[in-house]
Amino acid sequence: MQKTKITVLGPAHPYRGGLAAIMETMARIFMRRGAEVDVKTFTRQYPSLFFPGRSQTVGTPAPGDLRIVRCVDAVDPFNWLRVGRRIRRERPDFVLVKYWTPFMAPCFGTIARIARRNGHTRVLCQIDNVEPHERHFVDRPLNRWFLRAVDGFVYMSEQVRRELRSYTDAPALFSPHPLFEHFGSPVPRGEACARLRLDPAGRYVLFFGLIREYKGLDILLDAWARLKERGSTAGRKLLVAGEFYTDPAPYRARIERLGLERDVVLHDRFVPDDEVKDYFSAADFLVLPYRTATQSGVTQIAYRFGLPMIVTDVGGLPEIVPDGRAGIVCRPDADAVADAIGRMYAGGALARFRSGVAEQSKRFSWEEMCDRIMELYDRVKAR
Repeated sequence: MQKTKITVLGPAHPYRGGLAAIMETMARIFMRRGAEVDVKTFTRQYPSLFFPGRSQTVGTPAPGDLRIVRCVDAVDPFNWLRVGRRIRRERPDFVLVKYWTPFMAPCFGTIARIARRNGHTRVLCQIDNVEPHERHFVDRPLNRWFLRAVDGFVYMSEQVRRELRSYTDAPALFSPHPLFEHFGSPVPRGEACARLRLDPAGRYVLFFGLIREYKGLDILLDAWARLKERGSTAGRKLLVAGEFYTDPAPYRARIERLGLERDVVLHDRFVPDDEVKDYFSAADFLVLPYRTATQSGVTQIAYRFGLPMIVTDVGGLPEIVPDGRAGIVCRPDADAVADAIGRMYAGGALARFRSGVAEQSKRFSWEEMCDRIMELYDRVKAR
């Protein structure tokens, strides 16, 4: 029987973050299933001018078990033509594209259109977002260019499915965001606190991930100030870990204005993979006070480490974190978040939610994600 030939197109080593981890993990699973897989990633993902972080890449060696080829320049149209023609000649059964921002639409849409011209290759997309969190007038035409070049989609939340349907009626299957496994396992809390230089006698509420306006850190700071006014923060601190992808000055000023200098532990940097376990092992629970969302990879890290969550009732977050089972769902405002934090610390809620997290985490499987992709391929191949 002939092997399925797959080209994975998107972030991978040396690019950092969850998107690269997702694509590499799926490539490994397809390889374990006997497929022939190559990963095509970027020589340049974002121009430095457009990248708000400090570094786009990691300094670790490339994984030895994957064939990763750096050949895609996201801002060079001549490169897109070359890569598209290369994939067309290689004739994979399908190209699996990771799509998360309209910025990538010209590049991926052009490559997809050229690759499909061989009459054999299908283009599938594992899609994070359709509409970006911070919107611009060019988003819709850019999305249209890419999304209409795709034969089928795997989406991770109902909101993404609804948005997708405003562009295309191509086949689309649901599979929830799998758990991140490459961050390791939980470690003893005292050990985690020691590595993070945190007082092990304290209790910590975690805000984790890249800091952008839509993620609502300001809402959480205001909520913490309300709790402090009620005398409900004794022995507890807010642990904020993540790199600012926006101007940090307003957040620092807010902390000072609210008198939270001793209440907030701010680790404003990108957290390497080998340190993630310490933050999730040191904390009591995670808060995602987002203003908008589709789904969140951070929730899947929390599930991996057995951490209860407070999430807001936006986008697909309530689908991922059922209210009263794996945590608390609340409105995206300071009063509601403050009340949710108070409830989390009351009456054995943490222990109850930890049990719920363990049960809910069984829903999120890499094998299921890859099953849906192969089911999708069979469907579009027959069209």
